[in-house]
Amino acid sequence: MLDARQLEALAAVLEYGGFGPAAQALNLTLAAISLRIKGLEAAMGQRLLVRGKTVRATPAGQALLAHIKQLRMMEADLLGGLPATRGAKGSAPAWQTLGVAVNADSLASWLLPGVAASLARHRLLLDVVIDDQDHTHEALKNGDVVGCVSTLAQPMRGCLAEPLGVMRYRCVAAPALAQQCRTKTGAVSVHRLLATPAIIFNRKDGLQDAFLAQHFALTAPQYPRHFVPAVDAYDSALAHGMGWGMVPDQFLVHREGRLPLEELLPGSAVEVALYWHHWEREPLVAQRLTGAVKGAAGGGLGLTLELSR
Repeated sequence: MLDARQLEALAAVLEYGGFGPAAQALNLTLAAISLRIKGLEAAMGQRLLVRGKTVRATPAGQALLAHIKQLRMMEADLLGGLPATRGAKGSAPAWQTLGVAVNADSLASWLLPGVAASLARHRLLLDVVIDDQDHTHEALKNGDVVGCVSTLAQPMRGCLAEPLGVMRYRCVAAPALAQQCRTKTGAVSVHRLLATPAIIFNRKDGLQDAFLAQHFALTAPQYPRHFVPAVDAYDSALAHGMGWGMVPDQFLVHREGRLPLEELLPGSAVEVALYWHHWEREPLVAQRLTGAVKGAAGGGLGLTLELSR
């Protein structure tokens, strides 16, 4: 059996970002934390932490941290089901934290509004990892989260991938910039478009390339790019005419009070199918999160929008 105090020390070091913060959080000395980690590494027969300016887990440490998180959820389920541990009359159960990996657009549009009520009802806290929807499954694979929103339809071993719906992205720009990208007849000139900067969310974002490949049959096109990895700032860059970019329908429905955006190629969306990946055997608390995410997707995805030119 692994020592519970040693496991607690490992989790604290990784979750609080170092030995000092972990010692403070657990009300222990720095030496005590160090001894517990060394004892756990000796018991496991390998290094669990990479020590340096920042402390990070080795692959074995990551696997152990995922195991610790599973134990916490299982213990919470057990205690919650025992009448003697439910607390005094009127007291509320403890809050529980669950890691989720999701792309920024989903987080800012349909997910948070859709799960808020359920999280409050079940006293669940989110620890959100933001990544491109093509890469979020890595956080689930590493044990950093209990579920992720991903474009992958095929689940990992031991996991389920449940369809959530489709996000439709439109190619938009500020009206003046959109006019510069058109010919006298009003048609989009691909040459003018490629000569105009694009607004890219981050270096993993492939939506602009997908749009150009799907609607103009271009492969690996070259064009100037701004990188703006924040949802509000991305919208601001578009609205102020810094370039053209891809925006989901959910962001285009309610733009009262904001500078206008214009669809460059009306009716020509890039569709991104999303899936909820989670472990096939998951504790009750994670099942509740799964239910909340699926419910949120049912109410927030599948929206269609036609913008006028």
